[in-house]
Amino acid sequence: MATIKDVARLAGVGLGTASRVVSGRGSVSPATLARVKAAIEQLGFRPSHAARSLLSGSSQMIGVYIPVLSGTFYTPILQIIDNELRMAGLHMVVAFGAGLGGARQQAIEGIDFLIERGCDGLILMTNVLQEEDIAALNPKQTSMVVLNHSFDSIADRCFTVDHTLGGKMAARALLDHGHRQIAVVSGPASLPDNVVRVDAFMEELRGAGVEVEKLWVTERDFSPAGGWSAAKELIESKTPVTAIFCANDEMAAGALSYLQEAGIRVPHELSVIGYDDTPSAEFSAPRLTTVHMPWREMTQNGINALLNRCYDLQRPVTRGYPVTMTLRASLAAIPASAPAAGAKPARRSRKA
Repeated sequence: MATIKDVARLAGVGLGTASRVVSGRGSVSPATLARVKAAIEQLGFRPSHAARSLLSGSSQMIGVYIPVLSGTFYTPILQIIDNELRMAGLHMVVAFGAGLGGARQQAIEGIDFLIERGCDGLILMTNVLQEEDIAALNPKQTSMVVLNHSFDSIADRCFTVDHTLGGKMAARALLDHGHRQIAVVSGPASLPDNVVRVDAFMEELRGAGVEVEKLWVTERDFSPAGGWSAAKELIESKTPVTAIFCANDEMAAGALSYLQEAGIRVPHELSVIGYDDTPSAEFSAPRLTTVHMPWREMTQNGINALLNRCYDLQRPVTRGYPVTMTLRASLAAIPASAPAAGAKPARRSRKA
């Protein structure tokens, strides 16, 4: 396999001159440029990624950290990032939470892994880091953006969506269809974005006169299995409800699966709505009504901001993205045979 030294030798130039031609940095005469390019073509020279990095001072790689490599939430976001980077001639390196430590330690180790690989910039999707962890990344934090979370110290590099509005819209969709006896399947209380959406959901119901303290509420882990077990517990409790709000689509999919197995017709007997509008929501059975969060817009603008920082580009960057409801078949008006409010006291469950 030809090397840069072979190119220089064949072209009759110094190694530094051949390197400047390959990297595109520095000036050479037109005649010298022609000789080096002819040598490259004759030898079939293709610089390795490591060689290009050494020549250009850039790895042309962007590191991405996500907490888990599973489910339907992170995969579409990774696809957006990968497509954008490829179109820019860049590559994506992914690290995710793994190891024996807790979530915070896993995030720190994952980010260290990306930095050690020489990534030009970092895209982080994590809300377990503390401000001191961000400070410890200096000076690397200047070439970093955070998605779906905000740190005060780098607020200009954080891109998120309006979970308060998302939670309110979920509640309003149910209220507008007459639902007031509602079960709530929350995500982990340790995740700030989950807390914001659920609190906003409850506040909107409270403003409509619903006694939220009496609602059936449980906490799960954002997984389909969590939604399945929550729906099972709800039905077995015999708590009178007409709708279920799941704080993400994966739990909603699990809930729909259990309800189908239990012979409960959705939405004829019980409505179900989710949150996120991941691609799977469109193909659940029945198709899932869900809050459409603008993940694509958030991700695109985060990428633009990072590439501007890393490669001195001038891509447009905006903030503030539309949140909407995607109405599908899993939501209907309250059934005529709905149980009377207060027919049986609801109970709260905090099983994980």
